[in-house]
Amino acid sequence: MKIVLTDAQTVVDNLVPADRLSQFGEVVQYGLLTYDEVAEKIADADMVICNKTRLDEGSLKLAKNLKYIGLFATGYNNIDIEYCRKHGITVCNAGSYSTNAVAQHTFALILEHYSKVREYAKFVADGQWKRSKTFSPFVYPLNELAEKTIGIVGFGSIGSAVAKIAQAFEMKVLAYNRSEKQADGVEFVSFDELLERSDIVTVHCPLNSDSDKMFGKEQFAKMKNNALFVNTARGGVMAENDLYDALQNDIIGGAAVDTLVVEPMEEDCILMQAKNCIITPHIAWAPVETRERLMNIVADNIGSFINGTPKNVVS
Repeated sequence: MKIVLTDAQTVVDNLVPADRLSQFGEVVQYGLLTYDEVAEKIADADMVICNKTRLDEGSLKLAKNLKYIGLFATGYNNIDIEYCRKHGITVCNAGSYSTNAVAQHTFALILEHYSKVREYAKFVADGQWKRSKTFSPFVYPLNELAEKTIGIVGFGSIGSAVAKIAQAFEMKVLAYNRSEKQADGVEFVSFDELLERSDIVTVHCPLNSDSDKMFGKEQFAKMKNNALFVNTARGGVMAENDLYDALQNDIIGGAAVDTLVVEPMEEDCILMQAKNCIITPHIAWAPVETRERLMNIVADNIGSFINGTPKNVVS
């Protein structure tokens, strides 16, 4: 069994190796293949494991032995599912591995906005506390989370985890979900009502035809002018130019995003110039424990497939 990893460096490092996969056969790791390199490199593979590598007719056409594609991810929009069905290739994803990590990072972003840890730490590092006339210099305004209203868009496992953390902070929790849901202490409302009532709007839905650019000029205009917009889902759920305009024109109070439409960030990404905007490089899902859990799920998926009982099958 030859197992090829096409973009190993997006998951694997010295803290989280891919050693566990070697129990199933020969493992060949490529750090980050370009699309044009993929077809040749996987031509004799029995299995391909990837994160974001685009696998379609062009990159799969030489892989005549390929029986299985495993994903280091929950989403599988980079895989041509129809092609895999036609050619008998089983595709399995890894779901719910990052729930706690993404919920944690969501609140790291929220707390950064309201508690100004970065700004105050820099104030101290620059020696300004030493020169302060008071023991508590009120340089940057701070706000409590208690009694703030958080609006959660998408109430799957991550949205639910965010709600529980919000409740621990004694926040009021609103949620919008396409399908009907119920949860203790959570008020489910329409999308527009959530935008209008929330102090914080945080997105936790997948990127699809319904959610593509669901946050644009019209939606930001409906939010409070001091509201915080948080995106740890996918960059495509927001129109970046519209978010920039909303920030620059004080239509909303701030943004904190972990994902962009194009990743890595482009040189001329407009949000780099936006005020009151915190950007982290798509690392909400990436704690060591989370990646270890992901590796275990991927290995278990392979084992189940070999044993004839595949799980987490998307095709």
